[in-house]
Amino acid sequence: MQISSRFTIAVHIFACIEAFGDQYKLTSDFLAGSVNVNPVIIRKTMSQLQKAGLIKVARGTGGIRITRPLEEITLLDIFEAVESIDHEHLFHFHDNPNPACPVGRNIHKILDGHLQDAQRALEQELAKTTLADIQQETLACLAKDAAADQQG
Repeated sequence: MQISSRFTIAVHIFACIEAFGDQYKLTSDFLAGSVNVNPVIIRKTMSQLQKAGLIKVARGTGGIRITRPLEEITLLDIFEAVESIDHEHLFHFHDNPNPACPVGRNIHKILDGHLQDAQRALEQELAKTTLADIQQETLACLAKDAAADQQG
């Protein structure tokens, strides 16, 4: 199983907003350059984030504003905003297990609890990290890079 890159792209966008928002006009082209994807992907992701109420985008001017304090937005909030999975069921179960087979008849009873536990663990872990945490780590990396650039 692999979750799409929309989630990491969305977190990347937030990191750019915080790192560059005061210095640059944050357009989809600018953000696409940082993420290294097509600007259409950035616009779609920003649309999902705006629909979830996490950002406000001023069209044309490149103005992007985060709508809540960074401490109040978790990675789980972002994940739920951009991943187009059924959040009731992270794992997609095959549609028609054979009821005539003893395994097919019981596979849901066997796996459902384990899969729900795994999903709950993922959600709890994502809920622990806020955008404030990501911003701190981003600023630390930028400072380290700047120091290395000055030395080199």
